[in-house]
Amino acid sequence: MADYDVIVIGAGPAGYVAAIRCAQLGLKTAVVDEWIGKDGKPALGGTCLNVGCIPSKALLESSEIYETVLKQGAQHGIKHKGLEPDVPQMIKRKDQVVSELTGGIAQLFKANGIQWIQGRGCLKPERVVTVTDLDGGQKDYSAKNVILATGSCPIELEAAPLTDDIIVNSSGALDWESVPKSVCVIGSGVIGLELGSVWRRLGSKVTILEAMDSFLPAVDSQIAKEGLRQFKKQGLDIKLGARMTATKVTKAGVTISYSDTDGEQSMKVDRLIVAVGRHPNSNGLAAPETELLLDERDFVHVNDQCETMVPGVYAIGDLVRGPMLAHKGSEEGVAVAELIAGQSFGMNYDCIPNVIYTHPEISWVGKTEEDLKSEAIDYSVGVFPFAASGRAKAMDDAIGMVKVITNTDTDKILGVHIIGPHSSEVVGQGVMAMEFDGTSEDMARMIFAHPTLSEALHEAALGANGRAIHIANKAKKTK
Repeated sequence: MADYDVIVIGAGPAGYVAAIRCAQLGLKTAVVDEWIGKDGKPALGGTCLNVGCIPSKALLESSEIYETVLKQGAQHGIKHKGLEPDVPQMIKRKDQVVSELTGGIAQLFKANGIQWIQGRGCLKPERVVTVTDLDGGQKDYSAKNVILATGSCPIELEAAPLTDDIIVNSSGALDWESVPKSVCVIGSGVIGLELGSVWRRLGSKVTILEAMDSFLPAVDSQIAKEGLRQFKKQGLDIKLGARMTATKVTKAGVTISYSDTDGEQSMKVDRLIVAVGRHPNSNGLAAPETELLLDERDFVHVNDQCETMVPGVYAIGDLVRGPMLAHKGSEEGVAVAELIAGQSFGMNYDCIPNVIYTHPEISWVGKTEEDLKSEAIDYSVGVFPFAASGRAKAMDDAIGMVKVITNTDTDKILGVHIIGPHSSEVVGQGVMAMEFDGTSEDMARMIFAHPTLSEALHEAALGANGRAIHIANKAKKTK
């Protein structure tokens, strides 16, 4: 007889949410996790809560408040003298936020009767999980079903090996307690832009080296172009087509060699952040005899319902295809739990929102113009600038725009793309509209509160048919 109905390996957003939903559905559930927190004690929440989404947003918030008061306080009637960042306090606050949230998951486990098994789990045949505990001891547990949810880790570069506190990955860049005079970031993706923004706001001279010639290629090009313009205006030195080739750590910091269109270049900085993406944590996850299938990039192979090739074994989150996003993993966890309990699998991969928590924030869901052109789909576009938004003006934060893309024939909303204040909150309304197969007409007939930032979404939807009220516009149509 199996020890559990479900064993989840991994307690990040995918794993812990899957476990809670399994327990809610009456399944005897255990979670195996090996994460050790900053205090040296086991902690739940995985990368996201401990060294990813949550701590980075805490530092982004602290650094943004500091820069706002520093640069805009006077015009709001807020006088200040000798303002400076207290970075150790920012780090302390960040750690407190992390502690409260990870502790909250532990309480949820207790409330739902979930067994937390501390250690490293390895899948064996017949859905046996061997757990190596923190002291090296091993014990086997059996389950009717196993959910693999071990997440991902930062990709390391041979040319830039992590060195003490000088060359770090995204995790290391969250714990500096003093502001470096100069920082280089390798990679201009989400993580690189967010961490670069934190340290630039606090006073570092930040250079970002991006090997690709294009900026944010997954983002709608109009939005990406505006983002690049704003980030450069803020002081981020973003070099595209710049490939890092070597690093050398010295007493003075690190010397970086890179190549671009002008040939071989070098620069010296105090600190280097490597932020070139993430790799699935699949190494050692399963014994060879289980025959768990991995693809050429070490992602676990699954079907449309997150089932692996091994009966009764599922994989979710960063371990499998699709965007490496906490909310994507969480929803897969819910869907798999319900599938195990005999319900249907519900997951819409076409409506997963993406967010870059810079300032301005960049958020999007659905198709870009470039996607639709490549698919030969006729579309219409409505764009509304935050410069015409009363709320954005009152906030002194009127940079950016909202863009709504619809099918020219059916008026169905195909994509919502935003760069601007609190866009991570506004894009959710676009997600809801798309989930309900909404049209721009549907959104146009909704009543939005005034003054709000979401009115810009309303106006962009109106603009898709040339009906925007607060700007003079004609809808852009491809047909």
